[in-house]
Parts: sequence; C-alpha cells; structure tokens
Amino acid sequence: MNNEHSAAHEEASVGARLLLGCIADDFTGATDLANNLVRAGMRVVQAIGVPDQPLDTDADAVVVALKSRTLPVDEAIAQSLAALRWLQAQGAQQIYFKYCSTFDSTAQGNIGPVAEALMDALAGLPGGDFTIATPAFPDNQRTVFKGHLFVGDLLLNESGMQNHPLTPMTDANLVRVLQGQCRRKVGLIDYQVVAQGDAAIRQRIDQLRAQGVGLAVVDAISNDDLLRLGPALKGMPLVTAGSGVAIGLPANFGMAPSRTASALPAATGLQAVVSGSCSLATNRQVQAFIRTGRPALGLDPLQMAARKTAGADVVAEALAWAEPLLGQGPVLIYSSADATAVKSVQGQLGVEVAGALVERTLAAIARGLVERGVRQLVVAGGETSGACVQALAIRQMKIGPQIDPGVPWCHAQTGVASQAGLHLALKSGNFGSDDFFSKAFRELI
Repeated sequence: MNNEHSAAHEEASVGARLLLGCIADDFTGATDLANNLVRAGMRVVQAIGVPDQPLDTDADAVVVALKSRTLPVDEAIAQSLAALRWLQAQGAQQIYFKYCSTFDSTAQGNIGPVAEALMDALAGLPGGDFTIATPAFPDNQRTVFKGHLFVGDLLLNESGMQNHPLTPMTDANLVRVLQGQCRRKVGLIDYQVVAQGDAAIRQRIDQLRAQGVGLAVVDAISNDDLLRLGPALKGMPLVTAGSGVAIGLPANFGMAPSRTASALPAATGLQAVVSGSCSLATNRQVQAFIRTGRPALGLDPLQMAARKTAGADVVAEALAWAEPLLGQGPVLIYSSADATAVKSVQGQLGVEVAGALVERTLAAIARGLVERGVRQLVVAGGETSGACVQALAIRQMKIGPQIDPGVPWCHAQTGVASQAGLHLALKSGNFGSDDFFSKAFRELI
C-alpha cells in the first residue's frame, strides 16, 4: 500500500467487508470490469465461477466470472443468484451485474431476466426497487444517446453486431430491447439530465420511481458522464452496466488510483495467442499479426469436424506445429472468420455444434501450450476465453495493468502448470487495437 491510497482505503482493507461484489456474464467481460476498477485504485480478484470457499485474500472488489451470457435463461438466473449469495456472504456492500458493452443478448435475455432476478433478491434493501442499465464505455467507443447504443459512429445494429453468431443485435434502442426482456417498466435518464450531475440524476430517479419505473437506461457519451453518474449510484444495492460505469464507483468508497493495485509478478516463459472470436476487430488483429511474419495457424471448423469424424487429432497436430516455433517468439492459433464464412459453417454444422467444436478445440490447444511452457497467453473471444480458463483449471486471477481499454493482463495459478504462474489476457472479440496481439507482449516486458 502506498501514499496514493486514501485513509478510507486503509480502513476498508483491514478485515473489512468487501466493498463491491460483481457478477459478470462472461469471462472477458469480467476482466474488462476488473480492469476499470483496478485503474481506479481497487485491489481486485476475479473468481472463475462461484467459489466454494470464503474469500481468502485481501481485496476491495471481487468479480465472479460466469459463462452465463448464452445459457438458457433459467440456468443464467440460477448461476447469478448463486454468485449473489456468495458475495453477500463475503459482506459485499454493493452488487454490480456486468454485461457486454454491445448489450449482447437475445430477445429473451439474459440481461433483463438476470437483472430482475437480482432485484427480486435485493428487494428488501433500501433502494432495492430500482436500478440503472447502461453499457456505455466511451474509451472503447460505446456510447448511449437518447437510449440508443452506438459503436463508434454507427448504431449497434449497423456495427457488425447484427451478424454476431450467438447474440445478433438488430435493435439499437436499449429501452425497447430491455423492455422486451423485463416485466418491470423500463425508463430513460437522458443526456440532458446526466449533464447536470448527480443531484439531477437522483431527482430523475425519484421521478421515474413515482411513475412505476424499475429500471432506467442511462445516456453516456463521455467518461465525464460516467463520472457524473457514479456519485448518484452511491448506496444503490444493485448496479447493472457494462464496465464503463466502474470508473465512477470506487470514489464512492473513498478510493483513489494507485499503481500498486495493478502490480503483478514478473513475466517469464513462452508466448502464444489463441483466438476464437469472429468479430471485425479480432479479424483485423489476426491479419495484423500475420503481416508481422510471426507464425500463425488457422483452423477451419468444417475441416475440424471432418477430421474429427475421420479420427484425426486436430489438437495434437496444432501443438506439434507450435512446439518447435515457440522458442522464437509468440505464435498464433486461430479459428476466426468473417460473417459470411461463419454463417456458412453454422448452416452446415448448426450454431451450437460449430461454437462448441471451436471452443473445445481451442481450449485443449491452450492447455497443451501451457503444458509446453507457455506462461504468457492471450485469448481472444468471450466464449473461447471461458472454455480456455476452464480447461486450464484456473479458479482465481489477480488483475494487473491495462493493455488496451477493457483488457488487462492477469496472473493466475493453473491446474496444468502449478509450479509456475500464468500471465493471461482475456480479450473480448470487439476490443483492442489492430496490433493488439503483438502489443500485449510488449506491454508485459
């Protein structure tokens, strides 16, 4: 602890209750949230799944990473409520339900149903009858204006997200999207109110409550908007948002930015990238890495399925390709393609079969790479990250420094290489600059 931490932080860290308990609906989203909290001065631990033991390390916030975004609604609710109960048992003072900055969901959920289930569980607390919803993350060009979500200069449904293989987003009107998933009335806190600061936001919340509104989408077009929103959320039992709102919450607990919050052990070992995302951003990152001349191996899901049927071991072949190259620098193994190719594969294999095949294969490859000495691993794609973390038997991660907005390096012990820690970066498909794969390793040096 250094002098950059406030006295309130010092008091909070001595046998105190957990300040912020977070539930994330996928693994990359969990590190995205944790990254923003760390940058604001919180010491953060990310748990993989709901822990079965009490918190055994000193932390200001814990992010429970679930793989619930694309689960059936009932399963997503059950897992989220289990995470809530564990966080409450650790004394969490506020709960944060985190979803993607592109509001990834289906017509049925899971954002609305999970948010309402958490509200039901917290209904007995003062203020538990109301919460906000905003995926705004201006640092990654996700902004909300008049309740509509923009990705850069494009409406969500024109940004490429309309072609997402699992959660296509065809409507940018978040009030309409969320209302379709919720039994509670959904309202809006627009940019004009947010611009006036936390007192005006609180007044608007009171007005919405009087109108029978239970959830309100909040406009935010800049970090200043999120910082104005933060104080208005102090004491609210449940906050639901993307990771952007996190920049304004630590100050409510007396926290201040601190370099020590992101400190990780020194990096060692070999380097590799595993990519299963088919987003436009990740496809650009794959091509940028290939242009550097570094080794890259592409895996075609149709060929993977055919070779599996024929008894071939795609995982063993990929690892045999990588092993002699790892000593020369980072390698990339990917199964990323454009929207047309993805739809073709899904049409032939089925959406669920194609996704599961890629996830299982890349997760087994990630495990094999760590077994072969990789200690710096970048994984691209939310579903792929979840599968890889599970294959590596990682239960908990310490969140470290940011690589790009929303993507930090983390450090974990694995069930594969227990004798040495693993530096791990879990990248959401849509995040990161074009040179992210190469830059990530430079940032760790």
